[in-house]
Amino acid sequence: MVILSRIYTRTGDDGQTALGDMSRTSKNDPRLLAYADTDEANSAIGVALAAGDLPEALRTILLRVQNELFDVGADLCTPIVPDPAYPPLRVEQPWIDDLEADCDRLNEQVETLRSFILPGGTAGSAYLHLARTIARRAERSAWLALETYGDQPGERGGVNPLTARYLNRLSDLLFLAARVANLPAGGDVLWQPGGGRKTKP
Repeated sequence: MVILSRIYTRTGDDGQTALGDMSRTSKNDPRLLAYADTDEANSAIGVALAAGDLPEALRTILLRVQNELFDVGADLCTPIVPDPAYPPLRVEQPWIDDLEADCDRLNEQVETLRSFILPGGTAGSAYLHLARTIARRAERSAWLALETYGDQPGERGGVNPLTARYLNRLSDLLFLAARVANLPAGGDVLWQPGGGRKTKP
């Protein structure tokens, strides 16, 4: 159960914050950066859903992903320790399998790429591209946390490597979702090498 009766607590005014297991850490902790970037990716997906006239099937996938991203953040903020008092929420392989299945279904709707594409087109597509780049940053942050803490219980607690793998697959999904979102507008906005100039100055 989550109860938020007051939003400000002043407990972070010294540059420290509480992790999921209530231990304290710096607000510059790689673990915190990873779940903060994950939260940002979730917010960008929310903007895409709000702004974008997205197909209903795509909206269904993205709403599920938004819920899962809260779980990814909960996993990242809870160090892996031996014999936890309460079983923590952890990302599991079937979540990643579902993302891959979603990618396969979306990929069937678009043409094979023979060029890089520009982030743009419809509002929904542009915001999904933005969410994709944030998901990539979140993945890098998760790998940094893994490099810092490892993936096994230790003195400072480990990090679940499936969080980083989930974020990697999510960025792939968001790329394909952005392409599908552009289908009603005629498809991808293609990259033009040389800055789009027909002749160089």
